Amino acid sequence: MFADAIERVGNFTRPIKFISRNYKDSTVVPGLATLFFINEDGYAITCRHVVEQLAAADNINQNYFNFKSECLQIPNDNKRRSAIKKIEQKYNIKPNQTVQLKIQLPDCVDTFNQLDFIIHPNYDIAIIHFIGFKNVVYNGHAVFAKDDNSIRPGDMLCRLGFPFPEFTDFNYDAVNDDIDWSSNGTANTPRFPIDGMFTRHLADENGNVIGIELSTPGLRGQSGGPLFTSNGLIYGIQSMTNHLHLGFDMIKARMVINGKQETINNQPFLHVGQCVHVSLIKKFLDDNKIKYYVGNTLNDIEAING
Repeated sequence: MFADAIERVGNFTRPIKFISRNYKDSTVVPGLATLFFINEDGYAITCRHVVEQLAAADNINQNYFNFKSECLQIPNDNKRRSAIKKIEQKYNIKPNQTVQLKIQLPDCVDTFNQLDFIIHPNYDIAIIHFIGFKNVVYNGHAVFAKDDNSIRPGDMLCRLGFPFPEFTDFNYDAVNDDIDWSSNGTANTPRFPIDGMFTRHLADENGNVIGIELSTPGLRGQSGGPLFTSNGLIYGIQSMTNHLHLGFDMIKARMVINGKQETINNQPFLHVGQCVHVSLIKKFLDDNKIKYYVGNTLNDIEAING
């Protein structure tokens, strides 16, 4: 049902790769998010909470670099430990705190020297603009639904993103106490679609439609990925997953499991995806005078120049 649409949308949907580690821990933790391109000029859309993480990376890394640099000036004597504690307080370094966060944006453009971010003040949308590239590496761009109300509860939609971090092209340098990307390991990570039924509109406190709920969860790493129909028209952005308590609780219930009586507790939830509505996306692009495309079909596309 969605095979052709996934191939088309996949041409302009890309992963955001993260690696991070905590203080006094050499374990490198990989992570993912998703973005998709909306025009040929290097503009992409993702979630606000994703861009906030991107924007924080430089400060996190610089803070830890400054901390390490100051620690290197401390003599290796019996006062060293207490001196380091004071420096930890100065730089607000704490146990289990992320002290390094590195990011890659593969297969977007050939090269770039700057990223500009525009963050929506109220909703989970953000714009990324790649600056300084010569050629784009993605193919095509999103076409947003021209008619915001052409889908109804009961229609099937699909999301595309990168929820499973299978890339291994990173390492920890114990000598320099640093994490970084590596030419070794696997750089690629699989894209993953997940469909769902459009269950309800989501509204703000004034009753304005701001989102679309789906009967299946959006997966971790799919944040910022496109929501689309079987013909490839974009209707939203995967934003978060909500957990609806079903009320079928089982507390200290006795059941036979593998031929043996067991006591179990079970509190089931329905995990539903929540996506930012296409109308908010288009208004955000209009407000920032950014070019995008709309259509009722992929054979009837119109450029909106902002």
